[in-house]
Amino acid sequence: MYDLAIMWDWIGFAVRWLHVITAMAWIGASFYFIALDLGLKKAQNMPEGCHGEEWQVHGGGFYHIQKYLVAPENMPEHLIWHKWQSYITWVSGAALLMIVYWIGGELYLLDPTKAALSLWQGVLISGVSLTLGWICYDLMCRSRLGETPTLLMLLLFAILVIMSWGYDQIFTGRAALLHLGAFTATIMTANVFFIIMPNQRIVVADLKAGRTPDAKYGKIAKLRSTHNNYLTLPVIFLMLSNHYPLAFGTEYSWIIASLIFLTGVTIRHYFNTMHATGVGPHWTWAVTVLLFILIVWLSTFNDSNTYEVAEARELTQYEAQFAQAEGFDAAYDAVIGNCSMCHAREPVWEGMLWPPKGVVLETHSDVARHAEQIFLQAGLSRAMPPPNAIDMDPEARKTIVAWVRAAKAQ
Repeated sequence: MYDLAIMWDWIGFAVRWLHVITAMAWIGASFYFIALDLGLKKAQNMPEGCHGEEWQVHGGGFYHIQKYLVAPENMPEHLIWHKWQSYITWVSGAALLMIVYWIGGELYLLDPTKAALSLWQGVLISGVSLTLGWICYDLMCRSRLGETPTLLMLLLFAILVIMSWGYDQIFTGRAALLHLGAFTATIMTANVFFIIMPNQRIVVADLKAGRTPDAKYGKIAKLRSTHNNYLTLPVIFLMLSNHYPLAFGTEYSWIIASLIFLTGVTIRHYFNTMHATGVGPHWTWAVTVLLFILIVWLSTFNDSNTYEVAEARELTQYEAQFAQAEGFDAAYDAVIGNCSMCHAREPVWEGMLWPPKGVVLETHSDVARHAEQIFLQAGLSRAMPPPNAIDMDPEARKTIVAWVRAAKAQ
C-alpha cells in the first residue's frame, strides 16, 4: 500500500541526478566560454571579420580557436549549438521542484506559522512568481536600461532582494531559498531560450541568405550572457542551501541569500578580470571573505520562534492522517527515543546548535508532519539515526513502518 512513497523517492533521486549532471554541463560550458571570450588575443594574418584567437592545450592535443563577432564569411558545414545543457537543467529542475515542493508541499513548501495558505495557493504563488520574474526582467532589458548595464544589474539585484524577502514571508526557509534559486535560474534559461539562441539563428539565417548580419543581435545576446555569468554561483549556493539549516533556518535567511549574490559578483569579477588581463584583482577575495563572515554572523541570530510550532494548534489534514492512524503512539515513542536528542528545538547532542536540516521531532504534530521522511529515513532504510550515535532497535523501525502504512491504508 505504500509503494508510492518509495517510487516517488526514487523518481526524485533520478530527477535530481539528471539535474546535477546537466547543470554541471551547462555551468562548465558557460565558464569555459566566458574564459575563452575574455582570453582572446589579436594576431597577425587573422581571417577577415575575426575578432581574436586563442591557442589551448588539453588531452594531449592543441586547439586553435577563433571568434567572429558577427559571423564568418562562409557558414561552416558543422556548427555546434550549445543549448540543450541549459534547457534540460531547467526542465529537470522544474520537475524536481514540482516533486518536492508541489507534491510534497504540505511538508516542504508551506509554513503555517508564516501564512495560512492552502496547498494550491502555495503552488500557484510558486509557479506565478517564477513566470512574472522572467517577464519583469525581460522588459527591463528591452527598455532603455539595456543601454546602461551597471544600472540594470543594480535593479536586478534589488528585485532579487525583494523576492528573497517575499518568499521568506510565505514559504518554509528551505523552500524560500530554493525558490529564489529557481527564480534566478528561470531568468538564466529563458535568456538562452528566448534571446540568445533566437538571435544566433537570425545571424545564421542572414549568413546563409547572403545578407550581412546585424551586429546588434550579438550585443543583445552578450548582455544576457553576462547576466548569466554573474548569477551562476549564487544559484548553485541556493540549490545546495536546503542541506544547511544555518542558511535557511534562521531569522535573517533572506538577507543571507541576498548577500550571496554579492559574493557571486566579487568571485566572478576576479576570474573575469584574470581571464582578460592575466591578473585578477585580489581585493575581491577580501570582500568575499568579509561578506561570508557577515553571513556566518547573521546565521547565529535566531529569535525564540524560529523552530517553534505550538502543540496546541489545530492539525493540518496531512498531519491528522498520520496522528490519528493506528500505531501512532508507539511510533511516536520510537521517534522520541531515537531522534529527538538531535531533532529538537534545542538539541542536546554535544556540539549541535540547530536540528539537522531544520527538522524538529518533538511534539505529536512534529512527528506527524514528517511521517513520510521518518518512514524512509528510519523505517525502510537505516539512514537515520547515525549508527555511531544510536543503535536503533529493529522493532522500533518496524513500528514506524507499520504506523505509516496503516495511515496510508486509511
